[in-house]
Amino acid sequence: MTKIVILTGAGISAESGIETFRAEDGLWAKHRVEDVVTPEGYQRDPKRVLDFYNERRAQAASVEPNAAHFALARLEAEHDGEVVVITQNVDDLHERGGTQALYHMHGALSGALCAVCHHRWPAPMQMAIEDPCPSCETPATRPDIVWFGEMPYEMDTLFDHLTQADIFVAIGTSGNVYPAAGFVAEARKAGAHTIEFNLEKSAVGNQFAEHRIGPASQTVTDWVNNILAT
Repeated sequence: MTKIVILTGAGISAESGIETFRAEDGLWAKHRVEDVVTPEGYQRDPKRVLDFYNERRAQAASVEPNAAHFALARLEAEHDGEVVVITQNVDDLHERGGTQALYHMHGALSGALCAVCHHRWPAPMQMAIEDPCPSCETPATRPDIVWFGEMPYEMDTLFDHLTQADIFVAIGTSGNVYPAAGFVAEARKAGAHTIEFNLEKSAVGNQFAEHRIGPASQTVTDWVNNILAT
């Protein structure tokens, strides 16, 4: 049976209305990276960081999954082999679209993390610096998000999936952020057929055997329909 491993990035959520970071008018045009997505930024001004993610959480709650999210959930449900989705996104659109086998390698807006004892709990819609940790009671709440300089979650498990993949697919990724940008090389080394879905070739686009250019809601849906029809 064919094992399909899928990496998704900001492009798949952009069609639902989630702001991307790297677009010309994206989040990096409005916020300095070092201020809102680094441990040092949190140490300097935790309120700014929590406010930034409170905005992201509210925005994510206001949008709906699109056809690409639903198509991947359908692929997982109906494909006769294994389907694993790894996302760089921190929204919950995959979950709301129906995906079950999902890894949030960069964390999720739905989670809170204690910066002192590392206890995790469901995030409130609005985090505040005075919020105590349910475990140690220290007011050190932060989003359960992987920031620059931190290690993405479950990397050993993710690389195990990549080495077992028959097909590796990347959807809406820039190819600029490692280690995710190196996944295609790992999958190729393991013998997987590789496909990139994007509006244009990514920074690592030349490493893919096949490209599907266009909106993910259309290209991914068409691909899933073809896979399930064969």
